[in-house]
Parts: sequence; structure tokens; C-alpha cells
Amino acid sequence: MNIKAILVEDEEISRDILRNYLSKYCPNVELLGEASNIDEAYSLIQKNELDLVFLDVEMPFGNAFDLLEKVENRTFETVFVTAYDHYAIDALNSHASYYLLKPISIDELIKAVEHVTSIKRKEKELQDQVLKPKTNSVNGKITIPQQDGFEVVNVNDIVFCKADDNYTEIHFNNSKKIVSKTLKYFEEILEEYSFARIHKSYLVNVNEIVKYKKGKGGSVVVSNGKEILVSASKKGDLLTYFK
Repeated sequence: MNIKAILVEDEEISRDILRNYLSKYCPNVELLGEASNIDEAYSLIQKNELDLVFLDVEMPFGNAFDLLEKVENRTFETVFVTAYDHYAIDALNSHASYYLLKPISIDELIKAVEHVTSIKRKEKELQDQVLKPKTNSVNGKITIPQQDGFEVVNVNDIVFCKADDNYTEIHFNNSKKIVSKTLKYFEEILEEYSFARIHKSYLVNVNEIVKYKKGKGGSVVVSNGKEILVSASKKGDLLTYFK
């Protein structure tokens, strides 16, 4: 499981050491940025969806605890990295996942990353369980993940879904949402509804199709005006809905 992280440390040498250790010994950690003070760190936190922040305690113009107080609805884990052991209680009170003392022990760093990875994996497993709709209790609705939880949407409001690598664009009549789930995931949870996979990149709500244009595969026009090509191999499956 990949862990998206940032590194917050005011000393360049310490940043270099930690970055190199992570690259060599913790390959599942993807560093999205580095900061040398709390303002830079806060900006990175606001711009990225993070799993983990490596955080030095003492920095210019504030400390780690000042930064954490600024972050509302924190969803990332924190690993404190400091030369001072007297911050341990404060770190614990700030719900830190791990506390690393400088000079950094490679073994302790690996343990810290493994601990955070375990936490995030369990969170994902729980989220996936919640996001799978229970049709007997939420019939006609599905849930889509967001950074701070999930949103419940009516299946009938979805016009089509479009694949974008490991993401899916969910299109409504006047808006769209980008979700960090594959199109295959939505094909499976929408299989009991009238959704047709008409192309490797498109899953369409058949009830929202307003026109079909002939061709080798042809194309469909949906209620929001979008015209979508139909793969020749998917044409037969689609037309069965209209027989």
C-alpha cells in the first residue's frame, strides 16, 4: 500500500537524510513535498490528500503543535522526528502515530512506516466495507468516498461514469465528481441497476440515454447532451435494453 507523505524539517541535512532513508528502506512512501517551516507545511497539507506527515517539533516561527492546531479535520497520521525526548507526552496528546529520535534509527523508521501503513490499510478496508451499498437498507443509493468521509448519492441521478486511470469521473446532469475508485468498482456495485458498460472507459445509466446513432458500434447521446461512442463488442449488450 502506497503512503502519500510530506516531510517537514527546517534543517536541510536532516531532510536529506530522512529523504534518502525513505527512498532506500521505505519504498511504499511517496513524498509529495517538503517544507522548512509551518507556513510551507500548512500550504502543502491544504493542497494534498496525505496519509502521513513526518514532522520536526522545533522550527522557525512556530512548532509542530502550532501547525497541527491549524489543521481542521485532520485525516493524516503524524510521525514526530526530533532530537528531544521531552516532547513525547505532547506528541502523544496530539495523537502522533510514532515518535522518532534523532539521529534516526533505520529500524525505527521502518517500524514507524509499517505502523502507519497498517493503520491506513485498516482504514481503507473499513471504508470499502462502508462504501459497498447494502441494497436492502439503502436501495437506490450508493456512497462515494471523500477526504472527510463519504457522500450518499441517488443512483438515478448518475448519468454516466468515465474511467480516468485509477480514478472515476461520476457525471450528473450539471456536475461531476472525481472518485479514487476504478470504473470496474462502480460497474460491480451498480450491476443490479440499469447501467451498461458501453466502452472500456464508459459506464452509462441506460435510463439517461435519449438517442442512439447507428454505426459499427454506434454512439449514444445521454440526457446532459454528451455523445459517447459504443464499442462494437458492447453494442449487442446495450441494445438488449431496448428490445
